[in-house]
Amino acid sequence: MMDDLLRIGLVSISDRASGGVYEDKGVPAMREWFGNALTSPWEMESRLIPDERDVIERTLVELCDTAGCHLVLTTGGTGPAPRDVTPEATMAVADRLMPGFGEQMRQISLNFVPTAILSRQVGAIRGCTLILNLPGQPKSIRETLEGVKDTEGGVKVPGIFAAVPYCIDLIGGPYIETNEAVVKAFRPKSAQRPKS
Repeated sequence: MMDDLLRIGLVSISDRASGGVYEDKGVPAMREWFGNALTSPWEMESRLIPDERDVIERTLVELCDTAGCHLVLTTGGTGPAPRDVTPEATMAVADRLMPGFGEQMRQISLNFVPTAILSRQVGAIRGCTLILNLPGQPKSIRETLEGVKDTEGGVKVPGIFAAVPYCIDLIGGPYIETNEAVVKAFRPKSAQRPKS
């Protein structure tokens, strides 16, 4: 059923990749991760754009309001450099901020690099769409979504995606099921459906 189809917008924000100086690795990394992580039906809209605040804002609005994405993930443009304007663009188009997502992303990344405190990633809601700013590197994207695991594969620090399906439920999106070997979605018992 179309109502059950999750629409995901993937946006890679990079002056050099969008200008053809080098190949974008952000969108392919996110596409591969979702291919492994989701067991419910989904489709993707992807964009490769420069670090220009007005372009980022227009792209986010288009993916939320016109393309009808339930979830939009950006990668790139979240550091302290003058050209890093992804958080400002995200906040400008948001109806509500979801600060827990940014806090958890930095907490996860601090397990790997001390410079995680320089990241300004944010989470926000526009209408019925959750927007999340992810890190720029493919390895960091995976770590942020999945969390920190011990040597046996157990979760030491939960990844942000564990909370995404329930958030999408709460804002009116489709019910998302995951491959628990990659990431286990957390929902209160009252919000869980029998496995399909």
